[in-house]
Amino acid sequence: MAAHTPSPITARLRWSLFTVLCIAGVFNAMDRPIIAILKPDMMADFGWTDSNFGDLAAVTQFSAAFAFLFTGWLVDRLGVNRSMQVGASAWSLAAVAHGWALTTWQVVAARVGLGVTEAVQTPLTIKTVASLFPPDKRSFAFGFATMLAGAGTIAMPFLVPALALTVGWRGALVAGGIGGFISLLAWMWLARGIAQLRERTVTASAADTASGAAYGPILLNRQTWAIVVAKALSDMTWWFINFWLADYYRKEFGLTTLELAVPLAIAFAGSGLGALLAGWASTRLLERGWSPNRVRKGVMLVSALIVTPLPLVLGLNSFWPVAVMIGVVMAGHQGFSLSIFSTITDVVPNAKVGRVTAFGAFMGNMGGVAISLVTGRVLDAGFGFVPLFIFAAASYLVALAWFQWLLPDIRRPEEQTDPFD
Repeated sequence: MAAHTPSPITARLRWSLFTVLCIAGVFNAMDRPIIAILKPDMMADFGWTDSNFGDLAAVTQFSAAFAFLFTGWLVDRLGVNRSMQVGASAWSLAAVAHGWALTTWQVVAARVGLGVTEAVQTPLTIKTVASLFPPDKRSFAFGFATMLAGAGTIAMPFLVPALALTVGWRGALVAGGIGGFISLLAWMWLARGIAQLRERTVTASAADTASGAAYGPILLNRQTWAIVVAKALSDMTWWFINFWLADYYRKEFGLTTLELAVPLAIAFAGSGLGALLAGWASTRLLERGWSPNRVRKGVMLVSALIVTPLPLVLGLNSFWPVAVMIGVVMAGHQGFSLSIFSTITDVVPNAKVGRVTAFGAFMGNMGGVAISLVTGRVLDAGFGFVPLFIFAAASYLVALAWFQWLLPDIRRPEEQTDPFD
């Protein structure tokens, strides 16, 4: 791996570009809370059951999952700047396409298109962090990105019902596409005339050509499988909460769409604050001389233990303690996820970061497909949320055990070495 060269781009511009990328990511992902919040409206329009809704969620996840196998290579090949332009244009168009979805199959087509194009965002974000930030600062950058995403998601329960009342659920999804285009224009304005950014893209593409774009060397590496299986196991719980938390609150506490705003905001506030705290703590510990192995796995263990008490919410009759506990669980997930992404930038050569990240996202989305299919059928069968919450509580400890088994020691590679070749 080539030695890290500090970016000539100023710190202010670096953070400005990264912030715009993160805001674009908020618009990229806003379709998920929108369909979760407006689930009753969509079910009423199309006559869906819980299983139908679970299938729709699974179709979105499935399309995104397989798209990751291509988008990781695309981001490695094009570099950060061009990937942002291509990705944001594509996912914004896909979101706008929901405005013309009048039948179930048209909704499915729009969701497939959105799932495929959204898959650019994750490898693009990790590639951007690996390209712009020095190793010990990357955890904080990940935490900052997740905090902004959490802030955007917090706003959704307040904005989406108002949007739906004004322009319907289709219009709410179209609004996400418009926001994506605005973010892209802001990125292009900030990036205009920056020769260093263009040079970085060219260099990354040349490195990719030299190292090869195939997934073969990546798939044969133990580090890859440590990362991606841990990602799949932990993301099952993340997607379960994202798609089904609003439904849980409706069924268990009788909340209306408008009443969902505050409890969902608490959940995603926990998500953002947990990521920011985990990123800040990881960066501080690394700066104090702790090894990446000790920091990453320590944060993962604490995060897994935070999620473990999740089934206790089923015994609580008071709503607000449940809302707070879900927020804590979301914080635990983000600490765990942040450590996995940080490990990618620790152990993977920069020319392969996009592909390893994308393969991890592929596995995470396949976990989302599985949990969406299972959840709808478990609920339709009358088992309730008990088995689902028990599984979620155990998933992170199982993921950490797997991670430790295949990757007992996290070490940053020496210069000029590439363990993935």
